[in-house]
Amino acid sequence: MLCLALWALHLLAKEVNYHQVRQYVQSISRTRLLLAALFTLLGYAVMTLYDRFALASIGRRLSWRRVTLISFISYAFSNAVGMSLLVSGSIRYRFYIQNGLSTGEVARVVLFCTTSFWLGLLALTGVTLLLVPLPPNLPLAGFSQLFGILLTLLPLAWLVAGRVLRRPLRLWRWHVSLPTPTTALRQILVGAFDWGLAAAVLYILMPDELNNGFGHFLAIFVIAQIIGLISHVPGGLGVFEAVMLAGFGATGNEALAAPILGALAAFRVIYYLLPLCTATVLVLQREARGLREKSLLTPWFTGLLPSFFAGLTLVSGAVLLFSGATRALPARMAILRDVLPLSVLEVSHLLASVIGMLLLILARGLQRRLDAAYWLTLVLLLAGAVFSLLKGIDYEEATLLTLLAMALAPAHRLFYRRASLFSTSFSIGWIVAIVAILGCAAWLVFFSYKHVEYSSDLWWEFSLHQGGAPRALRALVAAAAAGMLFALASLIRPQKLKHEPPSEAELAQALPLIKQCPSAQAHLALMGDKTLLFGQDQKAFVMFDTEGRSWVAMGDPVGIDEDARRELVWSFLEQCEHAGGWPVFYQVNPADLDLYLEVGLNLLKIGEEARVRLDSFNLDGKSRKVLRNTVNKLTRDGLRLEIVPAEAVAPLLPRLKEVSDAWLRDKNVREKRFSLGAFEPRYLVRTPMAVVWQGDRLVAFANMFLNETKQEASVDLMRHVPDGPGGIMDYLFVELMQWARDEGYQWFNLGMAPLAGLHNRRQAPLWNRFGALVFGRGERFYNFRGLQRYKNKFDPEWEPRYMAVPGGIALPMILTNVASLISGGLSGVVRR
Repeated sequence: MLCLALWALHLLAKEVNYHQVRQYVQSISRTRLLLAALFTLLGYAVMTLYDRFALASIGRRLSWRRVTLISFISYAFSNAVGMSLLVSGSIRYRFYIQNGLSTGEVARVVLFCTTSFWLGLLALTGVTLLLVPLPPNLPLAGFSQLFGILLTLLPLAWLVAGRVLRRPLRLWRWHVSLPTPTTALRQILVGAFDWGLAAAVLYILMPDELNNGFGHFLAIFVIAQIIGLISHVPGGLGVFEAVMLAGFGATGNEALAAPILGALAAFRVIYYLLPLCTATVLVLQREARGLREKSLLTPWFTGLLPSFFAGLTLVSGAVLLFSGATRALPARMAILRDVLPLSVLEVSHLLASVIGMLLLILARGLQRRLDAAYWLTLVLLLAGAVFSLLKGIDYEEATLLTLLAMALAPAHRLFYRRASLFSTSFSIGWIVAIVAILGCAAWLVFFSYKHVEYSSDLWWEFSLHQGGAPRALRALVAAAAAGMLFALASLIRPQKLKHEPPSEAELAQALPLIKQCPSAQAHLALMGDKTLLFGQDQKAFVMFDTEGRSWVAMGDPVGIDEDARRELVWSFLEQCEHAGGWPVFYQVNPADLDLYLEVGLNLLKIGEEARVRLDSFNLDGKSRKVLRNTVNKLTRDGLRLEIVPAEAVAPLLPRLKEVSDAWLRDKNVREKRFSLGAFEPRYLVRTPMAVVWQGDRLVAFANMFLNETKQEASVDLMRHVPDGPGGIMDYLFVELMQWARDEGYQWFNLGMAPLAGLHNRRQAPLWNRFGALVFGRGERFYNFRGLQRYKNKFDPEWEPRYMAVPGGIALPMILTNVASLISGGLSGVVRR
């Protein structure tokens, strides 16, 4: 849409040159500029009424100062960036949550403000079209009054609905109460007043040649705004300008098109850019204060600033590219002509544009928190400021770059990753953004120098008297070449990750990390069925397997070095992006959720894990009577527990195999994988084995997960003979817990109860409601409740476990892939 808009704008203004546009901007009087700024200030003040009325509608009150600040920041960003609902909604969520509002209340505020925004625009457009017909040169101008009637009916219908429909409307699982007629009228009036003030800002800046009156101007303005909003181009850039030119009949009229474009450029600066810069300073000030106050330093908060700096760096790169594409001011060039050699000016112009392209690339590195991107960005921002001064005394750009460098300098601790810049993957959105900015710069070159006849000799002309066209062409090509070289270097870099089972050397390398890991679950890496991805410093690893497009990591990164674990999450995410896969972390702990929120993954609760506190575990008391009787009876029947060290397991494998096969036949089940072990001799000889004997007969066994920190003990494969004494599993669990307690272990992990702890409430997320339904009624497929009841007899403490997944429509396929991976294939999902 942006490219089409720029192409349309190019056709509409083909007779206009950049010099004429700049000349008109410079001719706008200070009185007009101050008046436009005053109306802009008044417009943003009116926008605060959106939030004030929204808070009143939900019965919440905040101070005038707080509401004004939140409203101004949200609208400054959403007006400039576009996608009002998403951008302003996320900003409001950030600030209103801090001020005590719930998520539901914030959603109602956002909905109220968005509705008011559109109701006011539709009402103003409808009334204007009824009173002032559209110019005949616009498409469908003959139907303007019909459109006016239709658009006016929508706000009127909103008023009537608030009067007639007293009960809340049900939209899927939400209940929405319509505002009273008085509140609805406020919404419409505030929205219309807001848009009227925005139109007044541009009207003040328009040339005197447009003497058709404010009503005629307003009709074109609101239509252009609606088309710009529908296009979803940031700020309606290009779309709004093209409609305005067409509406005023400026096509082919150089004398009229140039002043209109100049007025539109001034309007963009006053109404969009200045509030955006002010809001940026306010946000940086608040976030810097938050960094000093540790209590405010939440995972969500720390994830905001790198993306924020990335956005500012992207804008700075665009500014350098656009500056290099346009003509320098003659008065400033005259000063440089007497001070600098031509070679310095030429090189500075070229390097400034190259730095602009590099900043676009580094912005992605900042978003990924790369340490190298941080240092390079600092250096290039300062270098860009210097070259901006040397190429045309562009102190405006130099000031912007210097201020950003000063803001970025104290934030080094946010950029902790030591990964290579060339390992950074670029999403489709980032690629489109960079290409769009470069395309806009190319359009600016041809627009600014359209009066210069192209010749191949331009590439080799070095002079101060050619108006800058040769320099702009060379700078554009150099910037594009820098981007292409980076893309080529990224494409030809070697792929480090090989998706294959771990070698014996890798398993030996992982073993010390497993033994030091607080979670016994880390021992699943010894199964050898999952690929191991180690960090650069070998202080942590991730174990994962793939199914379809899903790359599923089992548990959290294994290791005790927090920086290494955090870096591994990023590395795993990038490997998935390179391969076009979906990153998934299965069965992660609540203590590590910030690792996944930081990289933008969503969290789904998948159940609860039972952990028994061993220092208080015993068989005393009435509640343990059944367990006590079972253990005493089986002890009298000759059962005894033996803990066999890993190095002595191999001779027992044939007898263990007999027990395992008999158990599988009796239960009519197949071996699982991924999140559970299987009877694999190479795996079993790596862990100690708990064996239950009845005389000389081996009747049950379980391989044990024991770490050196003695924080947690657990078992994986647990099987017994079908004809063994009743209660043998209870006996094995109790004896293992007592043994682990005597050995100094703190916890015994009984494993997961899938889908436990999910609530089927109306306000709960859809996944929780579905999971709770399956947990309650899915006994035909899996004994969910029975498993939870069995583990409850040991009085465990239940801890939630989550799955970190990407958002969007891929979730159903991801869930299918995970189920297939654990069950050993899709057929195993429906079989036991």
